[in-house]
Amino acid sequence: MVLNKDTAKKTAELLLQINAIKLEPENPFTWASGWKSPIYCDNRILLSYPEIRNYIRGEMAKQVETLYGKPDVIAGVATGAIGIGILVAEALGLPFVYVRPEPKSHGRQNQIEGYLEANQNVVVIEDLISTGKSSLNAVKALKSQKVNVKGMIAIFTYGFDTAAKNFEQENVALHTLSDYDYLIEQASETNYIKESHLQTLLQWKSNPKQWKY
Repeated sequence: MVLNKDTAKKTAELLLQINAIKLEPENPFTWASGWKSPIYCDNRILLSYPEIRNYIRGEMAKQVETLYGKPDVIAGVATGAIGIGILVAEALGLPFVYVRPEPKSHGRQNQIEGYLEANQNVVVIEDLISTGKSSLNAVKALKSQKVNVKGMIAIFTYGFDTAAKNFEQENVALHTLSDYDYLIEQASETNYIKESHLQTLLQWKSNPKQWKY
């Protein structure tokens, strides 16, 4: 769920500007899942642009406080959201932890890195939501430590129905700075994409698993 239209469009504009998000309907990308896609997103790139990362940090911090007040801890999902999660925690003056996809196979075998206490209130920071499975895996790891996961805030989501169902099933609130619909709206208004590509981009979202250009 997007809270603010202006923030959503500005975020989309900035991510397109630095090629953190690329739209190439005529030269589709192949995701790790094997899906063909006209869009590719790597929000870690924004960490290299101080003005843009400061904007994203500020907007995410504001949304944390608007939605949840001040939690006890900010948690980032490894690896993509470690950087932005630390920035949000710093902006709010809060402790930070991050969650690995699975426990380490050596040492203390931690899945969560950092200090947590039972019953603390935690907000999870994520960079990108596709199906939501890896993000929700992090939530499960946090809940196993008996903390209260208040919700998750991500930079961007593709807006897949399966993600919405996964978050609903796990009873986890998800908010994002921007999403695919606002991205396409912004790209169209600024002539980032050709008018002839608009229908292709909309068709992809309706059935990404089966989409072919």
